[in-house]
Amino acid sequence: MKTVVAEPLFIDQELLEELAAPLRAEGHECVVFDEKPTSLADWTERVADCDQLILANAPLPKEALDAAPNLKYINVAFTGTDHVPVDVAKARDIAVSNAAGYSDDAVAELVLGMTLSLLRELREADAATRKGGRAVDFMGLEIHGRTVGIIGTGRIGMRVAALFKAFGAKLVGYNRSEHEEAKALGLAYLPLNELLKVSDIVTVHLPATPQTKGLLAAPQFALMKKSAILINAARGPIVNAQDLAAALASETIAGAGVDVFDQEPPLEKSPLFGAPHVLLTPHIGYFTEEAMEKRARLVFANAARFVRGEALESLV
Repeated sequence: MKTVVAEPLFIDQELLEELAAPLRAEGHECVVFDEKPTSLADWTERVADCDQLILANAPLPKEALDAAPNLKYINVAFTGTDHVPVDVAKARDIAVSNAAGYSDDAVAELVLGMTLSLLRELREADAATRKGGRAVDFMGLEIHGRTVGIIGTGRIGMRVAALFKAFGAKLVGYNRSEHEEAKALGLAYLPLNELLKVSDIVTVHLPATPQTKGLLAAPQFALMKKSAILINAARGPIVNAQDLAAALASETIAGAGVDVFDQEPPLEKSPLFGAPHVLLTPHIGYFTEEAMEKRARLVFANAARFVRGEALESLV
């Protein structure tokens, strides 16, 4: 069988060779590309005769599947699969899995980092210090004692909850179903509108679906405290960027940290570029050395299961 790694996995060559070795030792071909595909032609060339395709977050055109008659498995080295034509693949009996859990800690820590940066004005304090700024200009706020609203209490949401709990925050959550693990941590489930009203910090951890698109927009921001901040390290379309920019400009809410956008960075334009009190990062939540190694091990473990005809994990 032929396995194609269609884009870089951001691990060192030694680890890559170690992970691919079991496939090759059993007589299977493993081809690794060191640059992302940037066109349908690139994809067509890479998938042409592969049995298993490994990709990370490069959007896979559904048309590319027409050029892959042998393809039986799409092994996604990413948490989300909204960049993969899952329905088309399943209709062709192509299995699809993700790398659930690899970035839980990485994303959760970025959420905490963004929160601390906003509450303590770290960027502004750094810039002012270089110009002779004083401590009296930067009275900050603490996480301790504040109410954190967690929208989506899946794996990442739960890790975020645990970190905020360690800081002494009060926890409330919103999810389609209530999890006993979250309740045991002290999280109280609320309807979305109630969560928005009582929270000092709102953090989003939902997948991108037709149901979650635009879930947070002008009507929801109007419910929030004027002193509240919003963190989105989940998916861009869940939060209406234009409405968020307006809410920041009008001081409807106090600040925001955004790691995800409707369009993947580098961005051509975003309404948030001109908004005040917003911290922007180019979708780095998942991107740590530890997370990259963890996801590579998860993906290659599934790759080995596939060529051996064993049950796959994390099927979607």
